[in-house]
Amino acid sequence: ARLEESGGAWVQPGGSLRLSCVGSGFTFGFYQMSWDRQAPGKERESVANITSRSSDKKYSPSVKGRFTISRDNDKDTVYLQMNNLKPEDTAVYYCNQKMLGLWGQGTQVTVSS
Repeated sequence: ARLEESGGAWVQPGGSLRLSCVGSGFTFGFYQMSWDRQAPGKERESVANITSRSSDKKYSPSVKGRFTISRDNDKDTVYLQMNNLKPEDTAVYYCNQKMLGLWGQGTQVTVSS
């Protein structure tokens, strides 16, 4: 089983990015999925999570109203739409399924002018 993220890039403050994460080797649609991030010199923090059928979504206070988590179970993919990006959003973003102990390799998001 594995997770593979994509979509990270450099973007100016106020810009947008969409991260994608494709799961394989497990029944993706059965599981809650999450995005975490880790900034340089800081601990990893939870950003957002989504239940298996998208019935519930939760966000950290720092991203609520700017980020949107979604998923397409037909494509075994979870997304993170990030709008109005700020320099403090700079981090490596990880897709994960904690109960299975699955983490992607991470994708770098850099927000700077």
